[in-house]
Amino acid sequence: MGYVAVKGGTLAIEESIKRLKYERLKKGIVLDLKQIIAGMRGLIDQVMSEGSLYDETLAALAIKQAEGNPEEAVFLLRAYRSTLPRKHYSKTVYTKEMNVERRISASFKDIPGGQILGAATDYTHRLLDFSLMEETDEDAIHWLSNYEQEPIDEEDETSIGKLPKVSDYLRKEGLFSECTTDDRQPDDVTRKSLTFPTTRSQRLQVLTRGQTGAVTSLAYAVIRGYGSLHPTVGELRVGYLPVYIDSPIHSSNEEDDAYYIGEIKATEVEMLIPITVEKANGKKEIEFEIGYGLCFGQNETKAIAMGILDNSLEKGNKDYPTGDEEFVLYHIDSVESTGFISHLKLPHYVTFQSKLDVIRKTKK
Repeated sequence: MGYVAVKGGTLAIEESIKRLKYERLKKGIVLDLKQIIAGMRGLIDQVMSEGSLYDETLAALAIKQAEGNPEEAVFLLRAYRSTLPRKHYSKTVYTKEMNVERRISASFKDIPGGQILGAATDYTHRLLDFSLMEETDEDAIHWLSNYEQEPIDEEDETSIGKLPKVSDYLRKEGLFSECTTDDRQPDDVTRKSLTFPTTRSQRLQVLTRGQTGAVTSLAYAVIRGYGSLHPTVGELRVGYLPVYIDSPIHSSNEEDDAYYIGEIKATEVEMLIPITVEKANGKKEIEFEIGYGLCFGQNETKAIAMGILDNSLEKGNKDYPTGDEEFVLYHIDSVESTGFISHLKLPHYVTFQSKLDVIRKTKK
């Protein structure tokens, strides 16, 4: 009986997988990876961030295979990532060296280096554009040609490289405490499971890998009264960060010997949270704390939410669930949460029958 059951189950599973492929192909149209990369920038960035792997082509492949389901795409990408050898560790990446595409501050109108709006949906009308239903490749090429021929304002002296940080400006005024240097190696949650209490490097890594919707929901809960006061975006910047590794030839590890291996697009946010600090003689002053967010790609809402939760977890006020690191970090992970929920679809015949037996005996 066991053999027959296994055989029958195997055939059923094979047919289920065939049906899955049929559903993807039944309209006779195959999505090209280049089209996904070109037209689904937001989804690509989300999957790379949650999958913890920066590769647009692999993210597009995962999206295609998952038929646009972000959770399944992240699962596929993380599974592939786990098979890759780690050959190098990059040198420390300094976000001051970001080649900025977009940079705004909700705290100050005039910031050193100026505000750069860049590409964002923030300034658009949220109305369906029905003209896109008829858009063709030729239309895109024609629009690009006109756009690239637009005159450039030669009087604009804005530099997009190595722009100063707003937090440094506030720190010079004594509104921030100086950053302390931490020479410890960052923890890697992909190599070693979370331990409690967590280190900040563990928290930041789990937050940046967290499911975008979950991170946003919990950060919203913080603002609504389950945590800190209303935070403000000190600075949000989107751009490309250069990545270097130590020379595989020279053992000196000097900066001049480092190898440039490419760049990654990232979103960085520094949230400003006001706090009351008690000084000498019982005098109270207002200062600011920073909540930090950094994500792959242009992923602004998640980076802001990450900054809010970073500050909330740093305080660790367990009067609120959003201050409990175990509650937050265990429940925002896309693969962990969707995996456990999905496993409920698998056979639970034996355990359910035992529950039925208990209920029947209780009834009797």
